[in-house]
Amino acid sequence: MKTLALFCALFALLLPATAAPDHIGACRAADDARVAAMISADPAKLAAVFSDDLIYVHSNGNRDTKTSLSTALTSGKAVYHAIEFEQREFREVVPGLVLMHGRCVVTLGKAAPFTELRLSFLASYRLEKTGWRFIAWQSCKLPDPAAAKP
Repeated sequence: MKTLALFCALFALLLPATAAPDHIGACRAADDARVAAMISADPAKLAAVFSDDLIYVHSNGNRDTKTSLSTALTSGKAVYHAIEFEQREFREVVPGLVLMHGRCVVTLGKAAPFTELRLSFLASYRLEKTGWRFIAWQSCKLPDPAAAKP
């Protein structure tokens, strides 16, 4: 019996290691797709990246769902021109749930001159049947660095 156990242990060492899924890389790609979808305001792309359970809290405290945010974007009520990350970090906190946090500059508005917001944010992605979907966003405005006192 000891010989069989030793043989099984050695055999297991010789098998190719199965790589753990790259959830962080998948979420980074999903977030890149989310940013592109929000800028393009394409309904099919938005539907693909937003979870049905999305809760999106803007830096002004207003709250949107998947339906209300998608409607605002596709109707032109909300127009995003760019989302540029100064910092974006991902961490899988439990299997199937990844938190993303960082700082970004969001350029938005219907007509020039556009509004630029420096934001700190916390967001999350959940692994659903169709893949990693954007489920939550909470952000707050950061002070303008040029206005910072020396």
